[in-house]
Amino acid sequence: MLDRLQALADRYEKLSELLCDPDVMNDSARLRAYAKEQSDLQEPYQAYVEYKQVSEQLSDAKAMLEDKLDDEMKAMVKMEIEELAARKEELEELVRVLLLPKDPNDDKNVIVEIRGAAGGEEANLFAAELYRMYAKYADSQGWRTELLEASVSDLGGFKEVIFTINGQGAYSKMKFESGAHRVQRVPETESGGRIHTSTSTVVVMPEAEELDIEILDKDIRVDTFCSSGAGGQSVNTTKSAVRVTHIPTGIIATCQDGKSQNDNKAKALQVLRTRIMDIKIQEETAKYAGERREKVGTGDRSERIRTYNFPQSRVTDHRIGLTLHKLDAVLNGEMNEIVQALSIAEQAELLEKEGMAASH
Repeated sequence: MLDRLQALADRYEKLSELLCDPDVMNDSARLRAYAKEQSDLQEPYQAYVEYKQVSEQLSDAKAMLEDKLDDEMKAMVKMEIEELAARKEELEELVRVLLLPKDPNDDKNVIVEIRGAAGGEEANLFAAELYRMYAKYADSQGWRTELLEASVSDLGGFKEVIFTINGQGAYSKMKFESGAHRVQRVPETESGGRIHTSTSTVVVMPEAEELDIEILDKDIRVDTFCSSGAGGQSVNTTKSAVRVTHIPTGIIATCQDGKSQNDNKAKALQVLRTRIMDIKIQEETAKYAGERREKVGTGDRSERIRTYNFPQSRVTDHRIGLTLHKLDAVLNGEMNEIVQALSIAEQAELLEKEGMAASH
């Protein structure tokens, strides 16, 4: 571990030199790349610098005990040794976590797709509540959301809603949300007061950029049609809505909520690229799925990941056994406690895997 940290520190210091190089400063692409790389290394670098300082201070303190000291001074040195040893242990744990392999998509924006699943209109209404929950959470993180496509149900829920979340580290926090979300409550449409169980599905995908996925004009078919509102009625007479079909894969993306046909086409292509990249990620995941034991982020879209129980104001994440009795707060976008718990569980799995690999 120390060798890896020293190599990281050497690279960080080399990047500091490169960022002051006039040739680099005049090359905006290299400047951005080096600045981004150094930013990614900053936290483990600072932890390693402190780790070395604490280790030196600990060695010095232990050496002092070998000198002839009065009882009071000896007690003070022993106390300092205890504090430094505890801090050294904390830093060792911290750098172990910081050295874990990082998901290359963690810093990306995301495209989120929510659909009403089992439960008819009640599932559609819950899909709309999940959309509002994520929009409020995004707002609390300083991220920006943009609606790409929505199919509104008769009672004002969403049969389907697709939107982007743009912001630093959006995928790193939103990636745990993919799966089936179950709601247990008495629906407004239920006159007998019986609790119903419905589900809505969520898919979170890292947004693909043009560099990630190249789509050739010859590989797509673009159709235009009039935008439609709830129930399918036409809401305008111009063909501004766009449907893009990727011929090699058969993947389709539609957008009608943009300001113009060109805007809708650009957004549909954005969704199309992301869906194609997502299929590639899922295929790669499937190749080694048998070797994975992670509770979190398995990529299984059919997995029931969370239950929202209204009568008991309870939210339970089934992957890590976390239960919170503050349903209203969570649905209001206060998701940090859940996200942090899932992140810690993921880190624990990775640390366990690293330990197993090191022992072989």
